[in-house]
Amino acid sequence: MAEHTFRDQELIGSEKAETAQEELLHHGQLSPEELAIEKKLRWKLDLRIMPLVILVYLMNYIDRNNYAAARLQGLEDDLNLGGDQYQVGLSILFVGYILMQVPSNLLLNYVGRPSWYLGFFTIAWGLVSALTSQVTSYGGIVACRFILGIVEAPFFAGVLFYLSKWYTKEELAKRNAIFYSGSLVSGAFGNLIAAGILNGLAGARGLSAWQWLYIIEGAITCCIGIIIVLILPDFPDTWTALSAPEKSVANRRLAIDAAEADVDLAGGMSQIHGMKLAFLDPKTYMLAIAYMGITGAAGFQNFFPTLTKTLGYNQVVSLLLVAPPYVFMVFFSYAHCYASDHLGNRFWFLTYPVFVSIAGFIIFMTTDSFGPRYFSFFLMNFVFAQNGTIYAWISNAIPRPPAKRAVALAFINSIGNSASIWTPFTYTPSSAPHYRPALGVCIGLEIIALVCFVGMRFYLQYQNRRLARLELEDSQLTERDVRRLEKTAEFEGIDIAAARAQQKGYRYML
Repeated sequence: MAEHTFRDQELIGSEKAETAQEELLHHGQLSPEELAIEKKLRWKLDLRIMPLVILVYLMNYIDRNNYAAARLQGLEDDLNLGGDQYQVGLSILFVGYILMQVPSNLLLNYVGRPSWYLGFFTIAWGLVSALTSQVTSYGGIVACRFILGIVEAPFFAGVLFYLSKWYTKEELAKRNAIFYSGSLVSGAFGNLIAAGILNGLAGARGLSAWQWLYIIEGAITCCIGIIIVLILPDFPDTWTALSAPEKSVANRRLAIDAAEADVDLAGGMSQIHGMKLAFLDPKTYMLAIAYMGITGAAGFQNFFPTLTKTLGYNQVVSLLLVAPPYVFMVFFSYAHCYASDHLGNRFWFLTYPVFVSIAGFIIFMTTDSFGPRYFSFFLMNFVFAQNGTIYAWISNAIPRPPAKRAVALAFINSIGNSASIWTPFTYTPSSAPHYRPALGVCIGLEIIALVCFVGMRFYLQYQNRRLARLELEDSQLTERDVRRLEKTAEFEGIDIAAARAQQKGYRYML
């Protein structure tokens, strides 16, 4: 490949070089006027986007996890499930979920209409959830759960990619924590809803409580999907509620944040190119395995009502006992991710919850009295504090281009959720009430995640040192480097010299 020096491309004469360095002061950061616009822009984003994605994620987790609540409401008896058939129904969802991850995010990035795309699939999974109420056999519940996984797959990784098109790396952890709070709230209120249905609708119109659970929650999800189609903004350039200056700032701040334009290379091959970039990046695999460890360790949530049932209370009380640990984690995880953003650190905020959650698993495995066992649920839930932080780290560590980020997010999410296929089978009835094999697996998965966090930290430090070296030497640029700089320069309205200088200031967040 032919190579070109930076001087050959732009620095033809010392006057050009001096101009480029002066422009960096302006183009490498927002002007005071743009900062004022940015503040108003963030409010608009937070007030429109965040409530919508939280609401959908709330229903996403409720529709996915109402299977666990339905277990306490007679689903196993009505469908004559025996042996490990309940666990098969639980894990089969994630087979469909994983198969659709990467294709879905590539399609989302290509289509460019998140409102229609995410809204359509929200309506689809609401319909599947509602129709699950009509199954009468093991085969029926397995089929519905598999289809539910397919139609739910576009949402989660899609929203992570979507948020990264609106927020900078310093803002992402807080927003991801707010977004993830939807799942924590669903863990609390989903079971409260289930308890209410169990008390008030069991037997109504000849339907079991678990059937009403699916019908009511599925109908609510369909209504929310219609709202998403109508009012979720797509991207800065297409949101009519933004003024021209706000659109400019929305794009510029992301370009400055990543030191290059947040757009794909032109041409139909950009999606395939993005896939290659994602799969050639070692960070993709380290983050995928780390996320698998977190997701696998968090698998106890699928059995949370079953675990609280071991405390010796009836079905309604067991469902109600699930709520407080989740409510606590809603507030704690936000504070946790706020601190991560404020301090500009991901590693330590992913590391300390490992030891807290392991302590919770050990306490539940080794004690019998109510107080310590119930307290252990609060400690176990610290695994959820890691989620908002790792989502932000993924977007920070694999920032651009969008096609690469879309594939990486989908691949990481699919590998992470692969643990949910096999971990349900570790919760065997014979291991009750302490479930030591299952919780021992949770401990092992958290340790695997910890090893990956350490590996990521060292690798990002290496990459940051390489970026620093480039700033100290007049390194040669390949044709690919030049094309990327030209794209950034065109998008930013600056010359290649300023784009080059702007890029040199970028560092990965550790």
